[in-house]
Amino acid sequence: MTLRRVPSCIIGSSHTAPIVTGNHDAAKYVEAGSFTKVITATILQQLAQQGVLTLDDPVERWLGVPAGTGITLRHLAEHTSGLPRLPPGTARLDPYKKFTGDRLNELLSSLDRLVTVPAGEHEEYSNLGYAVLGAALTAATGETYDDLVAAHVLAPLGLPRDAMNSQPPQHSRLRPTTVLGRSMKPWTMTGAILPAGGLWASPRTLSRLLTGLLLDRSIGEPSLGWQRTGPLPLIWHNGATRSASVFAGALPDGRWTVVHRLSSSYTVTDHKGLDYLRAAHSGDVAQVEE
Repeated sequence: MTLRRVPSCIIGSSHTAPIVTGNHDAAKYVEAGSFTKVITATILQQLAQQGVLTLDDPVERWLGVPAGTGITLRHLAEHTSGLPRLPPGTARLDPYKKFTGDRLNELLSSLDRLVTVPAGEHEEYSNLGYAVLGAALTAATGETYDDLVAAHVLAPLGLPRDAMNSQPPQHSRLRPTTVLGRSMKPWTMTGAILPAGGLWASPRTLSRLLTGLLLDRSIGEPSLGWQRTGPLPLIWHNGATRSASVFAGALPDGRWTVVHRLSSSYTVTDHKGLDYLRAAHSGDVAQVEE
């Protein structure tokens, strides 16, 4: 049996042209997955700089939640809110399909009962936390999440409004990979989970966001949404959905990469990103191809 290469696209600082395998395309819209969290946290930072809110606002200032949870917007952005990773009631095949705005409002009314540890005491990666954060940002501004992305991230970086959004043009959307000849339908992430992982953009746009936010620092210091752990002095974030995964990271010396694959195996995607950064240092990037 012949194994097909997983469609992938690698863009990096030492490469003028993307490394592309399979039917991937650096110009087509793809799922950004949890890279979306970087965008949400950047919006938070921009609104704080503009005085619309503060990082340490209690969540109840903007949302109808019980007072006294101790959760602030900063806690939500740093994954220290004490909220669980996933909203209650997620399904297996399309986990966020029923996680609508109405469902989030139901959960907010009893948010104190969802907290597993006191806010600020423990870091636990939380998609639910970023859904709550996104809801707070839209409540504070009265704008939609897509509007916030366009105004506070895309426009300052010189990107058009449609460069990244929740509903990509169908003609520009990369078809997902197939399993046993059947196309894998993307998860439904246009509801309350959108600020945690529902945006779409091309790998080229993801690269422009990475370099603008981390290297050029065009709109300030990197937001609280970036990850800063690992064996290298690396600022990064990854993401994975049912049919795609992404790794984006940069080093202080200017090396950077964005890797997007039509595969949910995010650990493989992460390793390819790290391999690329190491190879970029030595000038040999061919070794990271599949």
